[in-house]
Amino acid sequence: MTPAALAWLEGLRAHATASRQISRDDDRPTTEVAAERAVLAAHLAVWLDTELPGLLAEREAEAARGGLHTDASMDAEPALVLTTTVAGLAAAADLLGRDDPLMRQWRERFAWVTELEYRRFCMGHPDQEYRLHIAHWSWMKTRVPPQRWPAFARWPIGPGDSYWLHRTGTAGAGRERRSSHLWKWNGTTAAILKPFVDERLPTM
Repeated sequence: MTPAALAWLEGLRAHATASRQISRDDDRPTTEVAAERAVLAAHLAVWLDTELPGLLAEREAEAARGGLHTDASMDAEPALVLTTTVAGLAAAADLLGRDDPLMRQWRERFAWVTELEYRRFCMGHPDQEYRLHIAHWSWMKTRVPPQRWPAFARWPIGPGDSYWLHRTGTAGAGRERRSSHLWKWNGTTAAILKPFVDERLPTM
């Protein structure tokens, strides 16, 4: 990382530490929180292993050829920011806190924060063109309102089950990527129903 990217990253980390106010009280069963955390941890592990190297290579190549929105100030080895939920923060801390060479390497470049922490920091330290960082988001919507359920009629769930939506995406390395993945929760386990689901309601 360039000194500018490192300073920006350290500023974001300090801001999150100083401003974070996360309630320890969660009215959901511990099994549900643990399941959400496991899904988000698994996604982050796969993203680090299979997607991030390609994204970094794409960014480096774009910067080298002076592509659109690139110039000498674009860091080819940017800071990495994950925005996520409280369960995702815990999952990231567990995964990136591991004492192995690969995780230590990623940890030096990473900040894992809530969306609100990220947005508030960027208000005072903008990086809209992602010259200093790559932003990745990964969060689970565990309370999908019933009025949205008709959009998922092709993947029915049983009585007492509920839909979960895992929303994820990346900005700052080529084109922005966004995806939604449909899960179900039966009170005991979470199971994937449809990766890369289209959330739009069917047209009549």
